[in-house]
Amino acid sequence: MKETRPSAEYPKGPDPPAMRRPRLLAPDALSHAIYHCVSRVVERAKVLKEEEKSQFLRYMRTYERLFGLRVLTHCVMDNHFHILVEVPRRPVILPTNEELLSLVRTTLGDARADALENWFTLWGEQGNQGAIEAERARWFAQMWDLASFMKVLKQRFSQWFNGTRTNRRTGTLWEDRYRSVLVENGYALRAVAAYIDLNPVRAGIIGDPKDYRWSGYGEACLGQAAARSGLRWMAEQADPRAAGGHHSPELSISEVLSRYREHLYGRGEEILDADGNTVRRGFTEAEIQAVRDAGGRLPLPAYLRLRVRYFTDGAILGTSAFVEAVFGARREQFSAGRRTGSRRLRRLSSDSPLRVARDLVIRAVG
Repeated sequence: MKETRPSAEYPKGPDPPAMRRPRLLAPDALSHAIYHCVSRVVERAKVLKEEEKSQFLRYMRTYERLFGLRVLTHCVMDNHFHILVEVPRRPVILPTNEELLSLVRTTLGDARADALENWFTLWGEQGNQGAIEAERARWFAQMWDLASFMKVLKQRFSQWFNGTRTNRRTGTLWEDRYRSVLVENGYALRAVAAYIDLNPVRAGIIGDPKDYRWSGYGEACLGQAAARSGLRWMAEQADPRAAGGHHSPELSISEVLSRYREHLYGRGEEILDADGNTVRRGFTEAEIQAVRDAGGRLPLPAYLRLRVRYFTDGAILGTSAFVEAVFGARREQFSAGRRTGSRRLRRLSSDSPLRVARDLVIRAVG
């Protein structure tokens, strides 16, 4: 075997340009962080068809497992995608060589795992423990890391997309680097999750979010295990039986799905049957639009049916205490003259506890 270092699954990219604003990450004090990530296709071209959406989700699940993250919900549209992902803190005790090889085998396949195992064996026979540790460090440096996950996912899908027979293209596929918002667990998390799964409803593609199979809720309704796991995690966080951080084993998947469905529709929404008859009275789209046009404030269920930039550009989303805590921990990333971090969401009813770090003025709600 020729002694050259094995190529990483994902090359380390160049440092970001000097003028680019540093991405706002969770303070180290948090045991885990939750981010809402969004990325759009160049020129907003609607090139993601059924095959492309399905392939994107296959890559998403592969790298979700490889990087040790948890996708809570997602939605892949014709020209962009949303991913709500939990990023745990890097573990103190790292996986053993055997555990790393098993992870690589189950995610990237036998060829990658065999090659890595051969190098470990060769270096072990040579007594070159330094080479083994350096290779392990290269793999672990990318894990439990949001930026690495998003970079590899977008790059790998772009390579596949550009190389397919129907596309045969070169150049970048994505409009720019992905956008992310740090989301507080609890009320804000459930609001963002609903916003993501309501994307195809908001776009007029389907009337019932369960019918869109490229979303977390749609996949969960079809029985996809990873999608159900993400929704279950959110349901257990909100369940009083899970107080103190101990997840209750009593929640069945039917309970998880029914609770989430009720959350998606909201108590203020009108529900129609297949024939267009009203099953439960509530706000129609026309009524929601009329309130918005009049500059009135909206209840959260109605708010989630609109296109709200706060969920993609607000930097931090949560209660005032959460936003202020992150603001204080990441003070250097905000202007020197700024005194507080928490900002209200325009046109959202005043009784909502949701706050953001960026006060958007142009097209905040549209």
